Amino acid sequence: MNVVDDRGATFGELFRIGEFRALFGSQLLLTLSESVKMLAFSVIVYDRTESAGLSAISWMIGFLPMMLGGLFLSSMADRVRPRVLMVTGELTRVVVCLVLAFAGLPVWAMFALVLVTGVPTAVFMAARNAVLPDILDGDRFVLGRALFTMTGAGAQIAGLAVGGAMLALTGPEGALLITAGLSLAAVPLIRFGIANRPARAVKDGTGAVRATLRGNWELLTDRTVRGLLLAGWLPLMFMVGSEAVFIPYLTEMGQAGAAGFVLAATAAGMGFGEFVVGRFVSPANRARLGLPLVALMGVPLIGFVTAPGPWWAGILAFLAGNGLAYQLMLQRPFVDAVPEERRGLAFGLQGSGMMTVQGLGGVVAGGLAELVDVHHAIALCGGLVLVSGALLWRPLTPAR
Repeated sequence: MNVVDDRGATFGELFRIGEFRALFGSQLLLTLSESVKMLAFSVIVYDRTESAGLSAISWMIGFLPMMLGGLFLSSMADRVRPRVLMVTGELTRVVVCLVLAFAGLPVWAMFALVLVTGVPTAVFMAARNAVLPDILDGDRFVLGRALFTMTGAGAQIAGLAVGGAMLALTGPEGALLITAGLSLAAVPLIRFGIANRPARAVKDGTGAVRATLRGNWELLTDRTVRGLLLAGWLPLMFMVGSEAVFIPYLTEMGQAGAAGFVLAATAAGMGFGEFVVGRFVSPANRARLGLPLVALMGVPLIGFVTAPGPWWAGILAFLAGNGLAYQLMLQRPFVDAVPEERRGLAFGLQGSGMMTVQGLGGVVAGGLAELVDVHHAIALCGGLVLVSGALLWRPLTPAR
């Protein structure tokens, strides 16, 4: 087990580790390329079909196969060398981008390609997440996760901005070609920058799907692991659900143009909270902030009961976003609670669960908005954040 003292890690410590620099650089390229890829794909679909609905589906289509991959295939993240999986993931993205750009496939075949190749993406991502604790020990791991979250959000925004510029200059096919180049550039970073660690689990002849289902069941029946997973999922579900109805809320007020500002304020709050809690709060004090941060996430949302205008809505959303830093105090206990030979499987289950509950959160918030005024639906989501935190007080509270 890693030894953790009460001194918080620093960003300088992280970047003095060569493997972390390679993993961080490849992660940035991945986020940039994936954002540009899905933007270009949605433009191609709209150009060919002139259907806003199909274009929107093409933008979100990657979530479903990743969820399925996490639920049914994530045991492969422990049964194959992680570096092999990461390189395979980048090369797969290169091939998909080139086929989408130049193969002249009909739209239905393009959808099928993105769906099918999206399933193992969950395995590739689980391998990335599972190798991080091998590279970073103690509090460095927690700060590394915070840094990945912060820069991931920034890289996604940058990817959309860069993607828009690429589309204007080169068209969607050219943007996909550049995306393939970004993914290809990540291959040598991974191949030469990250150690070729062995697979964690020994193959026993069990198929990947059966091994994943059995492993997921055993993780979920472990009281400690289940509590940590639910603590990471449920408050997040209602927080994301509230975001799903920000657009109709502001549209009803005649301020539809401010929706982007409020959503961006949430993302900014998340980044700010992760930065402050990850960098400036000691590990011991951070462990005590689980419940207070969940409360910080829920209480500002309850403030929407007053039907605030765009500026106040942005301030409340920023404050609520800060509370998402509660996820940091779950990271080290989760890694310590999971058997090493199932770490990749555990991260796959965690990731697929997060994608699932975020979708469910939108359904819950949308259903509430059909029953009550939209601002009341957002306030109810804030109340549900608090209720879920209270029910999950044990995993959100440090062991005594």
